[in-house]
Amino acid sequence: QVQLVESGGGLVQAGGSLRLSCAASGLPFGNYALGWFRQPPGKEREFAAAITRGGGRTYYGDSVKGRFTVSRDNVKNTVYLQMYSLKPEDTAIYYCAAARMVSILSVPRSEREYDYWGQGTQVTVSS
Repeated sequence: QVQLVESGGGLVQAGGSLRLSCAASGLPFGNYALGWFRQPPGKEREFAAAITRGGGRTYYGDSVKGRFTVSRDNVKNTVYLQMYSLKPEDTAIYYCAAARMVSILSVPRSEREYDYWGQGTQVTVSS
């Protein structure tokens, strides 16, 4: 059974930092690209960041570019999202997701490309 379990969310002041983790089990981790999506209150879920199978390429949504960094540890089967300079508009439920990719260069950005999803972790940024 595939499981993706996010952790590290919480309440932080504007300008602060948080690191989210997502531990995967039940799948060949190295065969999957990984992504982070977020859903602000009252809004649709949106793409935040993604990383290729081997970690060699990353891609970011415009709203987080330059402030967030996605990385992965293929030994620990974990993907991370380091978030800096947080803003109140970053308040959202953050989800990690895994996409089975044949290509080591693919960085999926669409929800429909992802096969598995975590339950999400809440991030709240106070002003």
